[in-house]
Amino acid sequence: MALGDRVVGKDFEIVDHTADVGIMAYGETIALAFANAARALFSLIVELDSVSEVLYRDIEVTAPDEESLLVEWLNELIYRFDTEHIIFKRFEVTLDKRRLKARSYGEKIDSSRHQLKTGVKAATYYMLRIEQDNGCRVRVIFDI
Repeated sequence: MALGDRVVGKDFEIVDHTADVGIMAYGETIALAFANAARALFSLIVELDSVSEVLYRDIEVTAPDEESLLVEWLNELIYRFDTEHIIFKRFEVTLDKRRLKARSYGEKIDSSRHQLKTGVKAATYYMLRIEQDNGCRVRVIFDI
């Protein structure tokens, strides 16, 4: 499937990649595509249906361009997962070219309800792509 192709009715999909894992995320806007990329990230880590929205964190990241902003955003979420043990499920994202602000909803890891699937180390720049035409599509490869 080409990067420009979108699967109708999907916000994101997981893409097989040698030794790592990738995602394609979609949105009517770049902000929605970034939010869906974050959902895709956490879908790699845990079944999102098991996650409740009982807390939130306001997150802000800056970067010199949109590609770097996407990587910084996802890596900040991985950092929050690793340090605060929070699984996020829903994201309200606003952004301009260099700054992203988001309210991220989720809950602390509960081993009785959350079975962790994949350990994600970082979002990478490898094969990173953002396309904006008739909506937005992003591709990210994660180091696992």
